[in-house]
Amino acid sequence: MRVLLVEDDSMLADGLCDALQLSGYTVDWLAQGQPVLSSLRHQAFAGVVLDLGLPDMDGIQVIKQIRQAKIDLPILILTARDEIDDRVQGLDAGADDYLVKPFDVEELKARLRALLRRSQGRQDNTIVFGDITLNPEKHQVYYQEHEITLSRHEFKLLMILLGRPGKVFTKEILQELVYGWDNPPESNSIEVHIHHLRKKFYTSLIKTIRGVGYCVEKVPA
Repeated sequence: MRVLLVEDDSMLADGLCDALQLSGYTVDWLAQGQPVLSSLRHQAFAGVVLDLGLPDMDGIQVIKQIRQAKIDLPILILTARDEIDDRVQGLDAGADDYLVKPFDVEELKARLRALLRRSQGRQDNTIVFGDITLNPEKHQVYYQEHEITLSRHEFKLLMILLGRPGKVFTKEILQELVYGWDNPPESNSIEVHIHHLRKKFYTSLIKTIRGVGYCVEKVPA
C-alpha cells in the first residue's frame, strides 16, 4: 500500500516513514499542505496521513480541498489539537479518523490498516485468493499451505494485484505504488518481479494485458 504522509516535523516524519516502510508500506512525504491536492490527482495512493498544523495552510483546508476534488481516499488526521471541537471539525471536513499527538506508532498502524481495509471492502487484513493467502501485517504469504518467500517489492506487488482482482494496473502505476518517489526502479523492474511471482506461484496468476498493463483475474465463484 502506498501512503502519502503530510507532516512538517521532519524528525517525526522520518520515524513514521521508517515504521510504516518496515510494515510493508510505500510512503511518500510532504512537509506542506499546498502540494497535496496535485500529488493525489497525479499519483496513485491508497490513503493519506495528515497533520493539521502545517506551516503554509491549515490541515482542515487540505481535507476540504481533497473532498471537493471528489478524491475518495481514507484520511487519517494526526493532531496536537485535543479539543472535541477540533476533532469534530476534522471529521466533518471529510477525514475518516484522527489520532491525537503524542501517539503510539502501533496504534497509528492499526488505525491505518482498518481504514485501508474498509476502503477495499475487506473484513480483515488477510487477502485470500484461491490457494493463495497473504497476510500484510505479518508479511507472510502461503500457496497451497506452503509459505512462499518473497522479496519486499515482490510482496508489495502481489498484495496490490491480489487486493484488486480484475483491475488492470499500468506498469507506471505499479511502479508508483511499489517504489514511491524516493526509490526510482530500473526500467524493467516490474517485469522482473512479475516473472519471479509467476515462477513462485503459477504462470497464469498474473495476466498481461498487451499494451495496457497487468492484472489477476477474479477467482471464479
